[in-house]
Amino acid sequence: MTIYDFIVRDAEGNEVAMKDYEGKVLLVVNTATGCGFTPQYEGLQDLYEKYQAQGFEIIDFPCNQFANQAPGTEEEIVDFCQSRYSVTFKQFEKIKVNGPDEHPIYTYLKSQQGGMLSSAIKWNFTKFLVDRNGNVVDRFGPIDTPAKIDAKINELL
Repeated sequence: MTIYDFIVRDAEGNEVAMKDYEGKVLLVVNTATGCGFTPQYEGLQDLYEKYQAQGFEIIDFPCNQFANQAPGTEEEIVDFCQSRYSVTFKQFEKIKVNGPDEHPIYTYLKSQQGGMLSSAIKWNFTKFLVDRNGNVVDRFGPIDTPAKIDAKINELL
């Protein structure tokens, strides 16, 4: 199994095959609009603008599991991100990243980075970096800003 075997839904509810991202460097992030880390959207957008033409994509999954910090609908979340942070990268459906109802893509990501005991997502804006071959090569915590990840992304491109 690889990340390309998953089907996810975008913010409009359309199915998206992760296989569509094959050959690209991906940053998969669980986000929230009411979090202390929400300003990282600005840094994420900066990375996207800097590297998108070279084959970089951000996969943004809003998550309301942490202190109800993403309470809006997908449409409200997209509107917020576009109006507040000028986000142009694709946003996906709100999902759970821990527990019995966690999305299978997060079960996979965590199994690739973190091991069984330390695999739980601790907060919003946890980031997984995936290389062009679909390998989950790194995991970054919420305090790791997008700027801190820049060099790693550039290396993979």
